[in-house]
Amino acid sequence: MTSPAALPRRTRRPSWAGRNYTLLTAAAVVTNLGSQGALIAAAFAVLDAGGDGGDVGLVAAARTLPLVLFLLIGGAVADRLPRHRVMVAANALNCVSQGAFALLVLGGHAQLWQMMLLSALGGTGQAFFGPASEGMLMSSVEGEQAGRAFAVFRMAMQGAGLGGAALGGALVAVIGPGWVLAVDAVAFAVAGGLRAFLDVGHIPPREPGGGLLADLRDGWREFVGRPWLWTIVAQFSVVVAVVGAADAVYGPLVARDSLGGPGPWGLALGAFGAGTVGGALLMTRWKPRRLLLAGTLCVFPLAAPAAALAVPVPVGPLYAVMFVSGLAIEVFGVSWMTALHQEIPEEKLSRVSAYDWFGSVAMVPLATALAGPAEQAFGRTSALWGCSALVVLVTAAVLCVPDVRNLTRRTRQVAQRTPVSPADGVPLVGAEAGSVSEGVRLLVAEAGSPVGGVPAAGTDGGRAADAKLPSADVEGPAGRLG
Repeated sequence: MTSPAALPRRTRRPSWAGRNYTLLTAAAVVTNLGSQGALIAAAFAVLDAGGDGGDVGLVAAARTLPLVLFLLIGGAVADRLPRHRVMVAANALNCVSQGAFALLVLGGHAQLWQMMLLSALGGTGQAFFGPASEGMLMSSVEGEQAGRAFAVFRMAMQGAGLGGAALGGALVAVIGPGWVLAVDAVAFAVAGGLRAFLDVGHIPPREPGGGLLADLRDGWREFVGRPWLWTIVAQFSVVVAVVGAADAVYGPLVARDSLGGPGPWGLALGAFGAGTVGGALLMTRWKPRRLLLAGTLCVFPLAAPAAALAVPVPVGPLYAVMFVSGLAIEVFGVSWMTALHQEIPEEKLSRVSAYDWFGSVAMVPLATALAGPAEQAFGRTSALWGCSALVVLVTAAVLCVPDVRNLTRRTRQVAQRTPVSPADGVPLVGAEAGSVSEGVRLLVAEAGSPVGGVPAAGTDGGRAADAKLPSADVEGPAGRLG
């Protein structure tokens, strides 16, 4: 009779959800619960201090500016130092800045320049945290289940953000913005504590480089050498900018004039958030073979909200449009992360992610600043139709890039072979064989033959060992940035 101790233990989590992945997901949930409420609290803190809408914009811009300025440096630092230490240091900076912000608001003496300074410190922390976090997440999973792992992570993060926004708005009304900011500071402290326990032993030590500028140049070469990567980043520099302008500037104005005020617009944004959760849930099951083609096609629905506001449609159809666009963009997000994980070498993930982030946010301040003049020059309806048309045009242009259409999800097979001595090609037996890998990992495409009939070299769960080699599924340099 088999003893209970001999029975295999049933694990509560899937095999791909390792220790690092679990810690990263838990920390992301904690920070998103706090940060989404803090965004609302910061705006009301400015208003309660006697500021107006312009002052709220200045505080928001103070956070965005250092984020843009330091992103590339943050990516280089995260590839040079242990990523979990960079993440913990950034969380500590965010904890201190938000805690000081909370004390100023609770004391009733917060001045605009102080709030701008503390917001700038928070943006600086985010500039270093973001690339390190993305690189750490991608190095925590491997194999063909990576897409599902990213989908679950994003579903948890989006769900926490949706709940945090709803809870934060209610708490601001009940206990005031200062206490909500204090809760966010505590959330950063808790998340930093969780991330301090991350294990980086599986990551190879970084080889000495030629300095920070050399690392940035190396990351740039990695970025521009992959057409699918830089074209999609260029696409999203426009998409994020015009969608942000439509949501942040035109949306509230349309809601005020045609939809019944801020309440319906808040519900519309909530429908978008619910759609992102639904999209992440969909991607836990669906594995599109052509990652970038499926993801890019799902960018087209992002043109619909601006078009719906241009009409404007009633609130019911608007909620449906926002939900579908949220679902679609999450399909892109998971596909993008999966492609990055598959194609970018581990030691360059943070630098590539930094160029991705930089491209995504660099034009947002310009777009929001030009939204008002564009409305005066062309009218609100024309400006909204222009936002919608730009999304369609740049997305259609990206589909003209062969790498975007052809990059294919790769899986791995383990072929059991007799271990061979590297020195003389003689089969090894006994103890010698035990010191060699039990099999040879082969990267194969799910369908079709590799370019030129030659398998792509690589290990580490499907990532090409040398990013300069052609992908098995794409003509030319492999890669993609999300």
